[in-house]
Amino acid sequence: MTAVLWLRRDLRRGDQPALHEAAADGPVVPLFVIDPQLWQQAGPVRQAWLAANVLAADHAYDGHLCVRMGRPEAVVAQVAAQSDARRIHVSRETTPTGVRRDARVRSRLAEQDVALIETGTPYAVGPGLIRTKAGEPYQVFTPFSRAWREHGWPAPAPAPHRLNLGSAESDSDAHGLLQQARKACPILLPVAGEEAAQTRWRQFADTHLDSYATGRDRPDLDVTSHLSADLKTGAIHPRTMLADIGARRGDGVQRFITELAWREFYADVLWHHPRSAWHDLRPALGGLSYDDPNESAVDVEAWKHGRTGFPFVDAGMRQLAETGWMHNRVRMVTASFLTKDLHQWWPIGARHFLAHLIDGDIASNNHGWQWVAGTGTDASPYFRVFNPVTQGKRVDPDGRYVRRWVPELRHLPGAAAHEPWHDPAGYDHGYPQRILDHREERQESLARYEAARRLHL
Repeated sequence: MTAVLWLRRDLRRGDQPALHEAAADGPVVPLFVIDPQLWQQAGPVRQAWLAANVLAADHAYDGHLCVRMGRPEAVVAQVAAQSDARRIHVSRETTPTGVRRDARVRSRLAEQDVALIETGTPYAVGPGLIRTKAGEPYQVFTPFSRAWREHGWPAPAPAPHRLNLGSAESDSDAHGLLQQARKACPILLPVAGEEAAQTRWRQFADTHLDSYATGRDRPDLDVTSHLSADLKTGAIHPRTMLADIGARRGDGVQRFITELAWREFYADVLWHHPRSAWHDLRPALGGLSYDDPNESAVDVEAWKHGRTGFPFVDAGMRQLAETGWMHNRVRMVTASFLTKDLHQWWPIGARHFLAHLIDGDIASNNHGWQWVAGTGTDASPYFRVFNPVTQGKRVDPDGRYVRRWVPELRHLPGAAAHEPWHDPAGYDHGYPQRILDHREERQESLARYEAARRLHL
């Protein structure tokens, strides 16, 4: 009996539980569906990265990947009928949009007496499985991380004993759309696909993993894994990584596992609280006042384009625009600047990041923004305001990161690049003056937080 393997956030062939289950049914027709609504929302960078990974997956499946465009419930039902398939195999989706989509598809397939079979998720431990002893979901990371480690995760899925790939005709317009999106990408993308992801993983594990605990906060050293974009598309699975380093010891290994746990934690939070995708998780600061984004449009645009006059912030925003990626420490500092120096509600920044990040993941991105803003999973965040100068000098002590992304400051040596206002020649090459006084805005932010906190008492 033919089965359909509907790929979504699992664009790989190895360590693929849904593929293993589908192969047990007989010939497997791999399918990817371009949802026009989601495609239009993605923006050119994310479209290009997705397109590159879908095309790489087609190669991994020996050219058998059927690519079509349209409403998923209609397309999947159509492919099932044309393939005479009675089962559609997928990895379980856990985002609010994915859950709603799969419910529509399941209902449509039921009309044809076709089953939607879910096996595995994009996570080592499926969202919703880790709970407190009282049966409640976790809302603070540290106890979740401890329970997550104690729970453990399965070994990587074995390759099917026998795999016979079937075929269904692709939509030429859909294939053309992917090709065009990849060609039109405004940035230089990394090499996409499962093979490239595995290569990046092996290189990181061999060269930087052991020192990850100390190096991970240094954007000037470029020693992080850069695998978040591959995890986003499912070109590699976290279960694979955890299995590969399971026997290794050391602070770097443990710190890397903790970072994987953060990704799983945010997915779990979103699973239990789907509204938190675009609304504050914690109601305690619901009365927090923000500046009008329309009245602050000039300053918000300066933040988006790396023209705030704060070198470390500007370096991060320019890295994002030029590469579709930003170092995690810099993400926190740039997010703090928007929310606590410019006093903007975090979704404004979250949407900008999702429009430009090739690793844009709604659970990690939006809950990361809330963590910085103080309305998310952190227990006592209202007093945390990142200083963009001291943060920059601490994690980029020689100013190399700033000089790389802010060419107007390349004439300033060492840490002087973080404070051009102290150098008589600091603005000789057109770098903008600071758009605000951080000390004043920090006090304003703390005052607003304290007022909102009192309202909730």
